[in-house]
This record gives sequence, C-alpha cells and structure tokens, in this order.
Amino acid sequence: MTTPHRTALALAVAGFAALTGTSAAHAANTTELTLYRSDSAALYASNGGSVDDGYAVVREQRALNLTGGTHDVVIGDLPNSLDAEALALGFPDGSAKVISQRLLLAQGAGAAVTGLTGHRVDVLGSGGQSLASGTLLRAGDGLLVQDDGGHSTLVSNYAAVRASGTDFPTGSSLSLRIDAAHTGAAKAVLSYPTSGLGWRAAYVATLQPGASCHMQFESRASIANRSGRDWHGAQLTLIAGEPNMAKASAPRPMMAMARGFSAKAGGADMPQQDSVGDYRSYTLPAVVDLPDGSVSQVPLYASRALDCERTALYENGNGFQPQQPILNQDFNQGGDTAIVTTLKVKAFDSLPAGYLRVLTADRKGTPQFIGEGRINDTPKGSDATITLGTAFDLRAERERTSFSADKTGRTMDEAFRITLSNAGDSVRTVTVREHPGRWRQWTLVSSSSKPSEKTPDTLTFRVEIPANAKAVLDYAVRYSWTADETPQ
Repeated sequence: MTTPHRTALALAVAGFAALTGTSAAHAANTTELTLYRSDSAALYASNGGSVDDGYAVVREQRALNLTGGTHDVVIGDLPNSLDAEALALGFPDGSAKVISQRLLLAQGAGAAVTGLTGHRVDVLGSGGQSLASGTLLRAGDGLLVQDDGGHSTLVSNYAAVRASGTDFPTGSSLSLRIDAAHTGAAKAVLSYPTSGLGWRAAYVATLQPGASCHMQFESRASIANRSGRDWHGAQLTLIAGEPNMAKASAPRPMMAMARGFSAKAGGADMPQQDSVGDYRSYTLPAVVDLPDGSVSQVPLYASRALDCERTALYENGNGFQPQQPILNQDFNQGGDTAIVTTLKVKAFDSLPAGYLRVLTADRKGTPQFIGEGRINDTPKGSDATITLGTAFDLRAERERTSFSADKTGRTMDEAFRITLSNAGDSVRTVTVREHPGRWRQWTLVSSSSKPSEKTPDTLTFRVEIPANAKAVLDYAVRYSWTADETPQ
C-alpha cells in the first residue's frame, strides 16, 4: 500500500479503489413514499430548516454499478433524519447481498455536499483551479474523490464543488459493503423510515347565503417536506390513523406553497382510498414533486355541496360525576357571558384528522374568514363539530335563584335563571346546555321552556331571542340519594 502524502490542499490516496472496490449507486426513477399524519407546527412552519417531526416510509429503486466480489458502494441523496436501524437494501434478483452498512449523516456546513455522494463532481480551489475530478465517495472533514483511473484524493481545503446536471442532491449517504455475484448493472430496493415528512388534512368550508346552513366543502391534503432532501416524481400514499411508535429515537408523527400535483375535479382523478390494517390509506393518482422546505397541497376528495348545522351555544358545567352529593351552595354558580357559535357537518366519507377553515361572504360578496377548528378522524356518517368563535351580538347571564338541602330527607333543590340578550337585527336561537353536576340522581322539576334533549348528565334547551331584545330561561332540578350515599 502506498503511503499517503499530505499537501496544503489535498491528500492523495493511491490504490484506494483496488483495495476496496468502491463504486457509486445512483437513484432510479421510481420512489414510493408512505406518509403518516403529523400535526407538528414545526413541520408546516414557513421558516426554513430540517425538523425531526413527522414519519414516512420510503421505498426507492436504485441502479447500482457493481463489481464482482466484495466491494464498497455509496448511496447518496438520503434524508437527514432517518431510522438507521430500520434501513434495508435488497436485490430482488439475488445477484448480490449486503455484508454491512454505515450511515453517513449530513451535518454542519458540508451538509449540502453530502448529498452529492456517489455523483461526479469537480472540486475547485479559490482561484477556480481544479483540485480533483471524479466520483465523490465521502464528504465530511474533507472530500474523498475517486477519478476514472481508480485513484482517490482527499481534499481538505476547497472553495467550491461543481456537479453536472440540473439537480443538486441533498441529504445524507449510505456506505455499503456488498458481495456481488458478477460485475455489471444491478437493481436494488432501498427502504427506510424517516422524519421530516408528514401530512394532515386541510378543509375549507364556504357557507352559502340563506337562512338554512349549506356549504361548499373542499378537502385537501397538506404535505410537508422538511427532510433535508428533494423528492422528484414520487408516488405517494397517505395513511390516516395513529400507529404506535415504540422507540423514543424513531421519527415522530406529530409557508410557501410549492409546486406539486394538480388534479381534475372528477372522482377518477382523486386519491384511491383503501384500508391498511386498522388505518385508512389514500394513494395519489399521479406522481408529485416535494422540494425540501415546502408544503404542498393535493386534492383529497372532489369539492361538493353539503348541508350543515350552525348553533349558538351557551354551556355550563361538564360531564363531571362527584363521589358523593355536593351540598355546598356556591358550587357551579357559572357566570361566563360568552356564547360560542359552532358548525356541525356529517361526514360524507372517511374524513382524516385536520383543520377546517370556514368562510362566508360579506355584503359585497367577498369571502371572509369566520373561524377555524380541528376535525378529528371521523368515520363516514358521523358528525364533525368545530367551534367557530364567540358571537358578538349575543350574551348570557346566569344566576342561582334558589337553593335548599335537606340532609335528613336526602334531597336537594336548586333553580337557575339564564337571561339571554340579542343586540343584532335578526331573530336568533340559542342552545342552552346545562350539566346538573351535584349528584348523578336528579330530576327536572320545572322549566319555562321544554328541554329539547335530556340525558343522564345534560339538559338542553333551545331559546329564541327576538332582535334587539332579551329572553329568559328558568329551570329547577331536584337531587336525591340513598342513606349509603349521604355526605359525611
């Protein structure tokens, strides 16, 4: 073996290829990405940089130039944060096998150059002179370049790296020791999980004019790429649901618009939906480009008209169940004056979790934003409800009008008055939802309006309020308990 000689600019390593049989691997055209849902704010943020959130499984076909026997192969253009333990490369035709592998991470100032591993490069000095030309084998504290004659040079000081072609690969690289049956081209399949990729649903509802609730509903998938590399012509499958991630070190499923995929409105051009285990999958009908540092949107379902329900809701309490009757007079006095507006829509198909933005036209016909809320995974036929915001013209006041407790008789009586005001110029109906929470056994003794719904822990009333006026709701309940349940 020739002893290497260091100069100010380079370290020549003679005979490197003869000893290791190193060759390079280049990406073939077909790449399949399976993306899992993530709500990570960092993943969809407009500021740049790679992130560790999100989860995707990548399956790439790679074209390798192999040499018979044992030798090293470098595969470049990998994401920054992949799961090294789950990374696998196989040869479908059985022409070679992997003996060992080593992941070379793209870090620091040379991260972009790492993506060129396995590609032909020209390394230039500060005066523009060529320091080395050939295949880049390694990037880190220096650039290891192998020329056409099989000689390798480690360049430690350089000004620029020039690569042929229009695409500049990004990311990490993988060094493999391979035992090949013969010399020549071979096809391999590379698969691995990685972070920095994720998706979530993005819905837009535009309310239509009129007294009843109708909307135009748009369903999209927002796809974020912060993986540290570009993806070109990738076939995407989106997974809806929440698989468990056991390893703490594994990638986690948790803005400028980028170029991507445009689809026609017809159902045939929408993603193909299917089941995968306990989850739902959406396979896009055409390949997409996902540049690094981008958020792309693709249609999830065709736009459609839907019926909906808007509610002005005033609610006190919740489904809390005490361990024994609560005799304290000041319990659950209430006092919040806000009335919130909600929007409910029935799922026309499986709706993956995401965010729904709601628009309505003003008097000029301009769509204006009136609220946004999260939709959880919603099976077909189920209701999805979001809170739009606080109604400006509606207010409520709640006061306890009577209370008495008979510990000996094991009963307790309580009454409330709720005063609703409407400062608007049209009649409004407010849904009042009360949760009698002093004890689980109770009955409605009286009410000024008949309840529209009654459950073991809920009383619901619908109260109509004239324009620029008030309306009053009075109701009383009686609690009872057994001797064994009597408070101490």
